[in-house]
Amino acid sequence: MQSINGYQYNTEQEAINARESCDSYYGIPVNPNDVTQNWVDYQFAELNTPQFYYIVYDDSLLPVLGTPTEFEVVTPPFPPVN
Repeated sequence: MQSINGYQYNTEQEAINARESCDSYYGIPVNPNDVTQNWVDYQFAELNTPQFYYIVYDDSLLPVLGTPTEFEVVTPPFPPVN
């Protein structure tokens, strides 16, 4: 389990909307052929019950997404070292 400081979303569309808000705020991409297409990306907490989408906090997200929260994400176990 990993403690995350960030933004949690119930649906993928909510996470996409948050990502698009950040892209719009920072003017990304400037050109459709730019390497950088998104300011931030979201992750899927597929091992959590219930499952959810999330964006990890960065200082640059504060003016767009507001104050982050702390939440837990279930991570797969590390493989044994032989």
